[in-house]
Amino acid sequence: MTTTPTTWRTRSACEGLDPDIFYPASEDDAASAPAKAICETCPVKQPCLEHALNNREREGVWGGMTERERRRMVRQRRKSA
Repeated sequence: MTTTPTTWRTRSACEGLDPDIFYPASEDDAASAPAKAICETCPVKQPCLEHALNNREREGVWGGMTERERRRMVRQRRKSA
């Protein structure tokens, strides 16, 4: 099944949940844990993460990763490219 940039969102585990869960006050493990737990069950975790990386989302938990974790992933991808 091919997904368009928006179709994955309707199948996300976070659909209809309070968005504040995904924008914790800090990036520490305790603050981001509830969002990451939801992401772990999500059938569209990877497209969500790719969206955040491609759009340079600066805040929040996307695809189970905080902004700091996504920055690290981008750096690793650049090194291996």
